[in-house]
Amino acid sequence: MADPTGFLKHPRREPPKRPEDERVHDWHEVYRELDPAERDETVRVQASRCMDCGIPFCHSGSAGCPLGNLIPEWNDLVRRGDWAAAGERLHATNNFPEFTGKLCPAPCEAGCVLSISPDVGGPVSIKWVEATIADRSWETGAARPQHAAVSTGQRVAVVGSGPAGLAAAQQLTRAGHEVTVFERDDRLGGLLRYGIPEFKMEKKALDRRLAQLREEGTTFVTGCEVGVDITVPELWERFDAVVLAVGALRGRDDRITPGRELAGIHLAMEHLVPANRACEGDGPPDIDAAGKHVVIIGGGDTGADCYGTAIRQGALSVTQLDQYSQPPTSRDDERSPWPTWPYILRTYPVHEETGERKFAVAVRRFLGDGEGRVRALELQRVRVRKDPATGRREVIPVSDEVEELPADLVLLAIGFEGVEHMTLLDDLGLPLSPRGTVPCGQDWQTSAPGVFVCGDAHRGASLVVWAIAEGRSVARAVDEYLTGASELPAPVHPTALPLAVV
Repeated sequence: MADPTGFLKHPRREPPKRPEDERVHDWHEVYRELDPAERDETVRVQASRCMDCGIPFCHSGSAGCPLGNLIPEWNDLVRRGDWAAAGERLHATNNFPEFTGKLCPAPCEAGCVLSISPDVGGPVSIKWVEATIADRSWETGAARPQHAAVSTGQRVAVVGSGPAGLAAAQQLTRAGHEVTVFERDDRLGGLLRYGIPEFKMEKKALDRRLAQLREEGTTFVTGCEVGVDITVPELWERFDAVVLAVGALRGRDDRITPGRELAGIHLAMEHLVPANRACEGDGPPDIDAAGKHVVIIGGGDTGADCYGTAIRQGALSVTQLDQYSQPPTSRDDERSPWPTWPYILRTYPVHEETGERKFAVAVRRFLGDGEGRVRALELQRVRVRKDPATGRREVIPVSDEVEELPADLVLLAIGFEGVEHMTLLDDLGLPLSPRGTVPCGQDWQTSAPGVFVCGDAHRGASLVVWAIAEGRSVARAVDEYLTGASELPAPVHPTALPLAVV
């Protein structure tokens, strides 16, 4: 059992970061590498803070981990130094713990019993423990390919190579099916490759896992847009089932603010994708923050990714704008009681480096330089409220005072509107829901027989942990569809509500 007094003996620690004046000049990960012996002992002590809490909310799908990660079990195994067994328990529920250990916002830590009161030092450092178990699994060779014992002879096409598609592909390959993953980009990984900046996750972690999938028998085809380069009739000639893991990449735009047409105003992904391509060796990006005053509109994860990218590109200044008031620094028990996801101020490592965040502000208009390029924007103080009659969000100015903010590059990181319009969906006869997603039934199957959907394409833009969970769940549904029964796990149900992470 766990050490029931470990949290009383040891304070919470987080992985140490590299010095700010060092990391802003390169694209390597923010967190510094520790000597393996020091790392293992430090993390072992942190795992010992996991108490005998009785009901582990950390791996509850509604308040904690959507994957159902067996967190208390592998915490205790790490505490006892049994890293091999910890790796087995971790991989039993999560195909890619090195991804979640770096990228997930950790709803498990918000659901930890130790997060109820700040007097006990905060929740267990679950992400750090998870990432370290994954690293050790690779270092010791324990993360070996798993080959299917028997081939079913059934063929499955997975469209999209993001975390949902890769999770579905790996599970189905291990179940004995012949799986081909189609990716329209020139490289595999989806948002893991071209959306997540290198300083959050170096792509060697992704490449290592892709090599494992190839060794297990998964086939990959890049530079192929299904529905165009391979038609739907051709798809059905070759495959017995199709999984749509195409993401929700249709960026939300600002269509009403005067001056939006000025050059130098871009959607966030128009900045992040070429920046990641530059890190892959494809040459300098078309949209570069070097020597510019950069303004990022939107206070979420994507905005923070643009923030850190602009700093590393050499921006003169970086300012991130948020329409909402600055959240509290600690949990408000009335607004977000434990174990729900807390409404608090989230400071990413990039916010510690340089730049500024402004809260409760909105852009009144963009100002041009006379030659069609943006040079500044006008800000007003605002408050956001929900209309009691319609339930819609309203942004209301609270002052006539206007602040002019220099801006040579403006990045819109205000969310996503759903799945991109594509020939594939039209030819399959699949309409989008009002939320811009692809609907499915209780078995993850769309209205097109034999076509399944998972990840952001199903639930809208969400977390990497939800993508992996849905990929694993849809794999079970496809396996059952093809063979009549399945022993694959299903962490989440199609109707599971998205975690409210802004």
